[in-house]
Amino acid sequence: MYKKLGLAVFYAGTAYLIYLYGEAILAWFEESNNVVLITLMATAMAFFPVIPYPIVGGVIGAAYGPIAGGLITWIGSTAASILMFLFVRYGYQEWGIRVLKRYERIGRLGGMFERNAFVAIAFVRLIPLVPSIVVNIYAALHRISFATYATASALGKIPAMLLFAVVGDNLMTEPRTILLSIGMYAIFLAIILRLHRMWQRKQQLKKEI
Repeated sequence: MYKKLGLAVFYAGTAYLIYLYGEAILAWFEESNNVVLITLMATAMAFFPVIPYPIVGGVIGAAYGPIAGGLITWIGSTAASILMFLFVRYGYQEWGIRVLKRYERIGRLGGMFERNAFVAIAFVRLIPLVPSIVVNIYAALHRISFATYATASALGKIPAMLLFAVVGDNLMTEPRTILLSIGMYAIFLAIILRLHRMWQRKQQLKKEI
């Protein structure tokens, strides 16, 4: 009981500090050369999304470039997702259940998870139609192994995190290429959606047979 209360106070306090000093933290991202500290801060800001993470990723991309910035952004986001998974699975399941009840479309996600959890997690990460916290909590509350969740989540996050960093870097260097980057990502998403629909039809035909 006391451990749960202590963790809750710690998380609430951290979230409040990020809320108060969010702009200062973003400015520090642009000036700091300490990669380890920036990665830790990126993780904290992904875990407590007071500031939209695309903004965080864009600032890091502008400061470190698309490759290093994308890597830092990806590590931060992936680490935060894993922490949330562990947080819910091993301590706060009741809180997780309450969060899921707010989302009416969770049933559709459940169907995808039942067919193939790895594909479902990676797919949802590629196309952010479902809030990240919902994916983290749903996976934590159901019989999905940690290895499956962590691997699929990490792989699925790569394109979006790279996009955030590329857009941030282009905003500082070549603003004209931002639309090109977003357009290429849109094409990528369209291809993924098309492949997913083809896979769904194939699975449906198998059931009918």
